[in-house]
Amino acid sequence: MSGGPVHRVAGLLAIAAVLFGHTQPAFAYLKFGLEAGGREVTLKWTTTPVRYFVTDQTVGGISAADFQAATAQAFATWQSVPSASITYRFAGFTSSTPGDDDGRTTLGFLNEPALDRVLASTSFLVDNVTGALLEADIFFNSAFTWSVSKDGEPGKWDVQSIALHEIGHLSGLGHSAIGETQIVNGSRRVLSAGAVMFPIALGPGDISSRQLDADDVAGISDLYPDGDFNAATGSVSGQVTKNGQGVFGAHVVAFDPGTGEQIANFTLTRSGLFSIAGLRPGPHVIRVEPLDDADIESFFDSAEPVDLSFRAKFYERLVVVPRGGDSGSIQIAVSP
Repeated sequence: MSGGPVHRVAGLLAIAAVLFGHTQPAFAYLKFGLEAGGREVTLKWTTTPVRYFVTDQTVGGISAADFQAATAQAFATWQSVPSASITYRFAGFTSSTPGDDDGRTTLGFLNEPALDRVLASTSFLVDNVTGALLEADIFFNSAFTWSVSKDGEPGKWDVQSIALHEIGHLSGLGHSAIGETQIVNGSRRVLSAGAVMFPIALGPGDISSRQLDADDVAGISDLYPDGDFNAATGSVSGQVTKNGQGVFGAHVVAFDPGTGEQIANFTLTRSGLFSIAGLRPGPHVIRVEPLDDADIESFFDSAEPVDLSFRAKFYERLVVVPRGGDSGSIQIAVSP
Protein backbone atom coordinates (compact mmCIF):
# COMPACT_ATOMS: atom_id res chain seq x y z
CA MET A 1 0.00 0.00 0.00
CA SER A 2 2.91 2.36 0.61
CA GLY A 3 6.63 2.59 0.91
CA GLY A 4 6.85 3.10 4.66
CA PRO A 5 5.55 1.73 7.97
CA VAL A 6 2.03 2.62 8.97
CA HIS A 7 0.26 3.47 12.19
CA ARG A 8 -3.36 3.93 13.22
CA VAL A 9 -4.67 7.12 14.80
CA ALA A 10 -8.04 6.84 16.53
CA GLY A 11 -10.73 9.22 17.69
CA LEU A 12 -14.12 9.28 19.37
CA LEU A 13 -17.53 10.90 19.26
CA ALA A 14 -19.20 10.60 22.63
CA ILE A 15 -22.43 11.45 24.38
CA ALA A 16 -20.34 13.72 26.58
CA ALA A 17 -17.22 15.32 25.20
CA VAL A 18 -14.17 13.10 25.18
CA LEU A 19 -10.84 13.14 23.40
CA PHE A 20 -11.17 12.81 19.64
CA GLY A 21 -7.59 12.22 18.65
CA HIS A 22 -4.70 14.64 18.34
CA THR A 23 -5.64 17.79 16.47
CA GLN A 24 -2.95 19.90 14.87
CA PRO A 25 -3.51 23.67 14.69
CA ALA A 26 -3.69 24.95 11.12
CA PHE A 27 -4.42 28.20 9.29
CA ALA A 28 -8.20 27.88 9.49
CA TYR A 29 -10.38 25.49 11.48
CA LEU A 30 -9.12 22.49 13.37
CA LYS A 31 -7.73 19.80 11.11
CA PHE A 32 -5.91 16.60 11.87
CA GLY A 33 -2.15 16.69 11.48
CA LEU A 34 0.83 14.51 12.20
CA GLU A 35 4.58 14.35 11.82
CA ALA A 36 5.75 12.27 8.86
CA GLY A 37 9.19 12.20 7.32
CA GLY A 38 10.33 15.01 9.62
CA ARG A 39 7.61 17.46 8.61
CA GLU A 40 4.08 18.43 9.65
CA VAL A 41 1.42 16.99 7.36
CA THR A 42 -2.28 17.83 7.23
CA LEU A 43 -4.31 14.64 7.23
CA LYS A 44 -6.48 14.69 4.11
CA TRP A 45 -7.32 12.64 1.05
CA THR A 46 -5.12 13.46 -1.92
CA THR A 47 -7.28 11.67 -4.48
CA THR A 48 -11.05 11.41 -4.83
CA PRO A 49 -13.54 9.90 -4.86
CA VAL A 50 -12.92 8.39 -1.44
CA ARG A 51 -13.99 4.74 -1.82
CA TYR A 52 -15.69 3.24 1.24
CA PHE A 53 -17.15 -0.13 2.20
CA VAL A 54 -19.93 -1.11 4.59
CA THR A 55 -19.84 -4.24 6.74
CA ASP A 56 -22.45 -6.82 5.74
CA GLN A 57 -23.85 -7.83 9.13
CA THR A 58 -27.28 -7.00 10.56
CA VAL A 59 -27.17 -5.31 13.98
CA GLY A 60 -30.03 -4.42 16.29
CA GLY A 61 -32.64 -4.97 13.61
CA ILE A 62 -30.85 -2.70 11.14
CA SER A 63 -29.91 -4.51 7.93
CA ALA A 64 -26.66 -3.85 6.13
CA ALA A 65 -28.63 -2.31 3.25
CA ASP A 66 -30.53 0.06 5.55
CA PHE A 67 -27.31 1.06 7.32
CA GLN A 68 -25.62 1.68 3.97
CA ALA A 69 -28.53 3.83 2.77
CA ALA A 70 -28.42 6.01 5.90
CA THR A 71 -24.66 6.52 5.70
CA ALA A 72 -24.89 7.20 1.96
CA GLN A 73 -27.22 10.11 2.74
CA ALA A 74 -24.57 11.52 5.09
CA PHE A 75 -21.82 11.14 2.48
CA ALA A 76 -24.06 12.84 -0.10
CA THR A 77 -24.59 15.81 2.24
CA TRP A 78 -20.86 16.50 2.48
CA GLN A 79 -20.38 15.90 -1.25
CA SER A 80 -23.15 18.35 -2.13
CA VAL A 81 -21.29 21.34 -0.65
CA PRO A 82 -20.87 23.46 -3.80
CA SER A 83 -17.66 25.16 -2.67
CA ALA A 84 -15.84 21.89 -1.84
CA SER A 85 -14.32 19.39 -4.24
CA ILE A 86 -14.29 16.17 -2.20
CA THR A 87 -16.36 13.22 -3.46
CA TYR A 88 -17.14 9.74 -2.11
CA ARG A 89 -18.12 6.41 -3.68
CA PHE A 90 -19.71 3.34 -2.14
CA ALA A 91 -17.49 0.40 -3.14
CA GLY A 92 -19.63 -2.45 -1.82
CA PHE A 93 -20.30 -4.61 1.22
CA THR A 94 -17.51 -6.41 3.04
CA SER A 95 -17.00 -8.99 5.77
CA SER A 96 -14.20 -6.81 7.15
CA THR A 97 -14.82 -4.77 10.27
CA PRO A 98 -13.76 -1.21 11.14
CA GLY A 99 -10.22 -1.21 12.46
CA ASP A 100 -8.90 -3.95 10.17
CA ASP A 101 -5.69 -2.73 8.53
CA ASP A 102 -6.71 -3.90 5.07
CA GLY A 103 -6.53 -0.70 3.05
CA ARG A 104 -10.33 -0.49 2.93
CA THR A 105 -12.18 2.47 4.39
CA THR A 106 -14.95 0.64 6.26
CA LEU A 107 -18.07 1.65 8.18
CA GLY A 108 -19.89 -0.73 10.49
CA PHE A 109 -20.97 -1.70 14.00
CA LEU A 110 -18.79 -2.99 16.83
CA ASN A 111 -20.06 -3.92 20.28
CA GLU A 112 -18.09 -1.85 22.79
CA PRO A 113 -20.13 -1.74 26.04
CA ALA A 114 -17.10 -0.61 28.05
CA LEU A 115 -17.11 2.61 25.98
CA ASP A 116 -20.32 3.74 27.61
CA ARG A 117 -19.93 7.39 26.52
CA VAL A 118 -18.79 6.65 22.98
CA LEU A 119 -21.35 6.53 20.18
CA ALA A 120 -18.93 6.28 17.29
CA SER A 121 -15.24 6.40 16.51
CA THR A 122 -13.16 7.24 13.45
CA SER A 123 -9.64 5.89 13.05
CA PHE A 124 -7.04 6.49 10.35
CA LEU A 125 -4.31 4.32 8.87
CA VAL A 126 -1.42 6.58 7.95
CA ASP A 127 1.95 6.08 6.25
CA ASN A 128 4.63 7.16 8.76
CA VAL A 129 7.07 8.27 6.07
CA THR A 130 4.89 10.08 3.54
CA GLY A 131 1.96 11.04 5.76
CA ALA A 132 -0.41 9.59 3.16
CA LEU A 133 -3.89 8.68 4.42
CA LEU A 134 -4.40 5.02 3.49
CA GLU A 135 -7.78 4.30 5.04
CA ALA A 136 -10.25 5.71 7.55
CA ASP A 137 -12.67 3.45 9.41
CA ILE A 138 -15.80 4.42 11.34
CA PHE A 139 -17.35 2.15 13.94
CA PHE A 140 -20.77 2.69 15.50
CA ASN A 141 -21.14 1.32 19.00
CA SER A 142 -23.87 -1.35 18.94
CA ALA A 143 -24.05 -1.17 22.75
CA PHE A 144 -26.43 1.74 22.05
CA THR A 145 -29.78 1.50 20.29
CA TRP A 146 -29.82 2.90 16.74
CA SER A 147 -32.38 4.00 14.18
CA VAL A 148 -32.42 4.55 10.41
CA SER A 149 -36.01 5.84 10.42
CA LYS A 150 -36.73 8.81 8.18
CA ASP A 151 -38.30 10.70 11.08
CA GLY A 152 -36.11 9.32 13.89
CA GLU A 153 -37.30 7.22 16.81
CA PRO A 154 -37.55 8.22 20.48
CA GLY A 155 -34.75 6.78 22.57
CA LYS A 156 -32.68 5.68 19.58
CA TRP A 157 -29.60 7.34 18.11
CA ASP A 158 -29.90 8.46 14.50
CA VAL A 159 -27.37 6.73 12.22
CA GLN A 160 -27.45 9.48 9.58
CA SER A 161 -26.77 12.30 12.07
CA ILE A 162 -23.87 10.56 13.79
CA ALA A 163 -22.48 9.42 10.43
CA LEU A 164 -22.51 13.02 9.19
CA HIS A 165 -20.30 14.07 12.11
CA GLU A 166 -17.95 11.12 11.70
CA ILE A 167 -17.61 11.59 7.95
CA GLY A 168 -16.43 15.12 8.71
CA HIS A 169 -13.64 13.53 10.73
CA LEU A 170 -13.02 10.91 8.03
CA SER A 171 -12.54 13.85 5.64
CA GLY A 172 -9.98 15.49 7.94
CA LEU A 173 -11.97 17.98 10.02
CA GLY A 174 -11.59 18.38 13.76
CA HIS A 175 -14.22 19.73 16.13
CA SER A 176 -16.12 23.00 16.06
CA ALA A 177 -16.82 24.86 19.31
CA ILE A 178 -19.96 26.65 18.09
CA GLY A 179 -22.46 25.41 20.63
CA GLU A 180 -23.70 25.87 24.17
CA THR A 181 -23.81 23.31 26.96
CA GLN A 182 -24.94 23.01 30.54
CA ILE A 183 -23.34 20.75 33.14
CA VAL A 184 -25.95 18.49 34.75
CA ASN A 185 -24.90 15.88 37.33
CA GLY A 186 -21.31 16.09 36.16
CA SER A 187 -22.12 15.62 32.46
CA ARG A 188 -22.62 18.17 29.70
CA ARG A 189 -26.06 18.58 28.17
CA VAL A 190 -26.21 20.32 24.80
CA LEU A 191 -28.48 23.37 24.76
CA SER A 192 -27.67 24.29 21.18
CA ALA A 193 -25.17 23.36 18.48
CA GLY A 194 -24.23 25.62 15.59
CA ALA A 195 -22.19 23.02 13.72
CA VAL A 196 -22.41 19.33 12.92
CA MET A 197 -18.78 19.10 14.06
CA PHE A 198 -19.64 20.19 17.61
CA PRO A 199 -18.17 17.38 19.76
CA ILE A 200 -21.27 16.44 21.77
CA ALA A 201 -24.29 14.70 20.25
CA LEU A 202 -27.65 16.34 20.85
CA GLY A 203 -29.55 13.26 22.07
CA PRO A 204 -31.37 10.09 21.07
CA GLY A 205 -34.27 10.62 18.70
CA ASP A 206 -32.90 13.94 17.45
CA ILE A 207 -32.50 14.30 13.66
CA SER A 208 -31.78 18.04 13.49
CA SER A 209 -28.08 17.39 12.83
CA ARG A 210 -28.63 15.84 9.41
CA GLN A 211 -27.76 19.15 7.71
CA LEU A 212 -24.48 21.05 7.69
CA ASP A 213 -24.09 24.51 9.21
CA ALA A 214 -22.02 27.42 7.93
CA ASP A 215 -18.98 26.46 10.01
CA ASP A 216 -19.01 22.91 8.62
CA VAL A 217 -19.30 24.18 5.05
CA ALA A 218 -16.44 26.64 5.52
CA GLY A 219 -14.26 23.95 7.07
CA ILE A 220 -14.68 21.33 4.34
CA SER A 221 -14.32 24.03 1.66
CA ASP A 222 -11.10 25.27 3.23
CA LEU A 223 -9.71 21.73 3.29
CA TYR A 224 -10.88 20.81 -0.23
CA PRO A 225 -11.59 24.11 -2.02
CA ASP A 226 -13.23 24.14 -5.41
CA GLY A 227 -11.97 26.40 -8.18
CA ASP A 228 -13.32 29.74 -6.93
CA PHE A 229 -13.86 29.24 -3.18
CA ASN A 230 -10.85 31.32 -2.14
CA ALA A 231 -11.61 34.03 -4.70
CA ALA A 232 -15.28 34.31 -3.74
CA THR A 233 -14.79 34.45 0.02
CA GLY A 234 -12.54 36.37 2.39
CA SER A 235 -10.97 36.09 5.81
CA VAL A 236 -10.44 37.97 9.04
CA SER A 237 -7.24 37.66 11.05
CA GLY A 238 -5.72 39.17 14.12
CA GLN A 239 -4.37 38.66 17.60
CA VAL A 240 -5.95 38.11 21.01
CA THR A 241 -3.98 39.30 24.03
CA LYS A 242 -4.44 39.50 27.80
CA ASN A 243 -2.22 41.76 29.90
CA GLY A 244 -0.04 42.24 26.83
CA GLN A 245 0.55 38.51 26.28
CA GLY A 246 -0.90 36.25 23.61
CA VAL A 247 -3.86 34.02 24.47
CA PHE A 248 -3.69 30.44 23.17
CA GLY A 249 -6.89 28.49 22.45
CA ALA A 250 -9.35 31.40 22.56
CA HIS A 251 -12.50 30.76 20.53
CA VAL A 252 -12.96 33.51 17.93
CA VAL A 253 -16.34 33.72 16.17
CA ALA A 254 -17.22 35.75 13.08
CA PHE A 255 -20.97 36.51 12.93
CA ASP A 256 -22.49 37.67 9.65
CA PRO A 257 -25.43 39.98 10.54
CA GLY A 258 -26.73 39.73 6.99
CA THR A 259 -27.23 35.95 7.07
CA GLY A 260 -27.03 35.08 10.77
CA GLU A 261 -24.23 32.61 10.02
CA GLN A 262 -21.36 31.95 12.43
CA ILE A 263 -17.92 30.70 11.36
CA ALA A 264 -15.18 30.31 13.93
CA ASN A 265 -11.64 29.30 14.69
CA PHE A 266 -9.19 29.49 17.58
CA THR A 267 -6.06 31.40 18.39
CA LEU A 268 -3.62 28.71 17.30
CA THR A 269 -0.30 30.15 18.39
CA ARG A 270 1.01 31.12 21.80
CA SER A 271 1.23 34.70 20.56
CA GLY A 272 -2.56 34.66 20.17
CA LEU A 273 -2.80 34.78 16.38
CA PHE A 274 -5.95 33.63 14.58
CA SER A 275 -7.43 33.55 11.10
CA ILE A 276 -10.95 32.65 9.97
CA ALA A 277 -11.39 31.94 6.26
CA GLY A 278 -14.42 31.16 4.10
CA LEU A 279 -16.36 34.28 5.11
CA ARG A 280 -18.94 35.98 2.92
CA PRO A 281 -17.63 39.41 1.86
CA GLY A 282 -19.09 42.20 3.97
CA PRO A 283 -19.32 43.33 7.61
CA HIS A 284 -18.91 40.84 10.47
CA VAL A 285 -19.21 40.99 14.24
CA ILE A 286 -16.20 39.41 15.95
CA ARG A 287 -16.52 37.80 19.39
CA VAL A 288 -13.80 36.21 21.51
CA GLU A 289 -14.68 33.78 24.30
CA PRO A 290 -13.00 31.10 26.42
CA LEU A 291 -13.37 27.48 25.33
CA ASP A 292 -15.80 26.48 28.07
CA ASP A 293 -18.66 24.62 26.38
CA ALA A 294 -16.79 21.34 25.85
CA ASP A 295 -13.77 19.61 27.30
CA ILE A 296 -10.49 21.11 26.08
CA GLU A 297 -9.27 17.65 25.06
CA SER A 298 -11.99 17.59 22.39
CA PHE A 299 -9.98 20.25 20.55
CA PHE A 300 -6.38 20.34 21.75
CA ASP A 301 -3.79 18.07 23.24
CA SER A 302 -4.10 18.18 27.02
CA ALA A 303 -0.52 19.47 27.25
CA GLU A 304 -1.35 22.64 25.31
CA PRO A 305 -1.62 25.80 27.46
CA VAL A 306 -5.24 26.71 26.64
CA ASP A 307 -6.25 29.88 28.51
CA LEU A 308 -9.79 29.85 29.96
CA SER A 309 -9.33 32.71 32.42
CA PHE A 310 -10.68 35.71 30.56
CA ARG A 311 -13.99 37.42 29.87
CA ALA A 312 -15.81 37.13 26.57
CA LYS A 313 -15.47 40.26 24.46
CA PHE A 314 -16.85 41.75 21.25
CA TYR A 315 -14.47 43.64 18.99
CA GLU A 316 -15.28 47.34 19.16
CA ARG A 317 -16.39 47.74 15.54
CA LEU A 318 -17.67 45.77 12.58
CA VAL A 319 -14.91 44.16 10.51
CA VAL A 320 -15.40 44.33 6.75
CA VAL A 321 -14.23 41.18 4.98
CA PRO A 322 -13.08 41.78 1.39
CA ARG A 323 -13.77 39.36 -1.46
CA GLY A 324 -10.70 37.21 -2.12
CA GLY A 325 -8.64 38.87 0.61
CA ASP A 326 -8.10 39.43 4.31
CA SER A 327 -9.50 42.12 6.58
CA GLY A 328 -6.08 43.07 7.86
CA SER A 329 -4.93 42.21 11.36
CA ILE A 330 -7.16 43.30 14.23
CA GLN A 331 -6.08 43.49 17.85
CA ILE A 332 -8.43 42.27 20.60
CA ALA A 333 -7.39 42.72 24.22
CA VAL A 334 -9.43 40.63 26.68
CA SER A 335 -9.68 41.09 30.43
CA PRO A 336 -8.79 38.50 33.08
